Amino acid sequence: MDATGSGERQHAGARPPLWLLAELTYRCPLHCAFCSNPVDYTRYREELATADWIRVFREARAMGAVQLGFSGGEPLLREDLSELVAAAHELGFYTNLITSGVGLTPQRAASLRQAGLDHIQLSFQDSSRELNDFLSSTRTFDLKQRVARTIKELGYPMVLNCVMHRYNLPHVDRIVRMAEAMEADFLELANVQYYGWAWRNREMLMPSRAALAQAEAVVDAHRPRLEGRMRILWVVPDYAEGKPKPCMAGWGSVFLVVAPDGVALPCHSARMLPGLDFPNVREHPVRDIWQDSAAFQAYRGTGWMSPTCGSCEQREQDHGGCRCQAFLLTGDAAATDPVCPRSPHHHEVEAMVDAATDLRSDAAPIRFVPGARRAGQLVFRSDENALG
Repeated sequence: MDATGSGERQHAGARPPLWLLAELTYRCPLHCAFCSNPVDYTRYREELATADWIRVFREARAMGAVQLGFSGGEPLLREDLSELVAAAHELGFYTNLITSGVGLTPQRAASLRQAGLDHIQLSFQDSSRELNDFLSSTRTFDLKQRVARTIKELGYPMVLNCVMHRYNLPHVDRIVRMAEAMEADFLELANVQYYGWAWRNREMLMPSRAALAQAEAVVDAHRPRLEGRMRILWVVPDYAEGKPKPCMAGWGSVFLVVAPDGVALPCHSARMLPGLDFPNVREHPVRDIWQDSAAFQAYRGTGWMSPTCGSCEQREQDHGGCRCQAFLLTGDAAATDPVCPRSPHHHEVEAMVDAATDLRSDAAPIRFVPGARRAGQLVFRSDENALG
């Protein structure tokens, strides 16, 4: 198969997608307060069949996609995961499993290794059992420790991922040392992005500027010591930096996301945007979706930009920032991303960050994703890692 799609028509300005993210399911055993699932995820119960996913892989690879991420929800809840990995490997994809670790037994991990899985990203919520289990509303910390050992024993490159926010930023030193002890190759410290459930919980999750600065200083201090052994990736919180992030490297530019029900998206959260009819891979070939669908054309390139963004010298670098963030903060997905100081709404972002405080014993309770144990009144306290 010609993976480059040479000789076939390419839409002007629409480079082939390089990264395919297969969100195999919205089902998940965890109930994280910053879950990236849509807040109405229970509406989308029907999942693509095995054959449909393999067809999507084949079509995306023919266009030139080279990397394939298996995500969710929790992708290990799909019984056909090894079959999907094997099909992707045969097509020549570099494959990555993004997992909570729940369900990754030594036997399952060995099966995925045999199928050709290249890479595993394992999530933690914190370096302590108490906070890790509280934030996910599960008892999974010890399980994750065992899974990390399994990953290393099988010789996988390993990324540990921890979403950072008000509750765990004070523990960043311990998180780094935990990853070091596990011999992680990479540690991704991803400051929470405020969409979906994180948007609903933003008042509880958003840290102060001081907490962010202190945590980043800790990370910077660790980097020279760990050079050559573990790389630390610090995902900058754009809301506090005043600099729009190049969301997904540009709308419809590099990343193609396929949701569990087959809806094709330019980013994880885009289906919440009004006025866009996102096509389904059950009904349309991947090539047509990527090149010709109105939804993927909507914010591709620079022609859609407001005068503020269109005249900015950074427009080819930040691609106008995040459309979902613009919509949530202004009601207009085409507006200048409010994290940008040039946005007329930037003062709202500044006010939101200024209102954030360091963790207090009277912090508001987190609202967990439905299905969690009834923890609506639990509040994490900074004193002695207590729950009360």
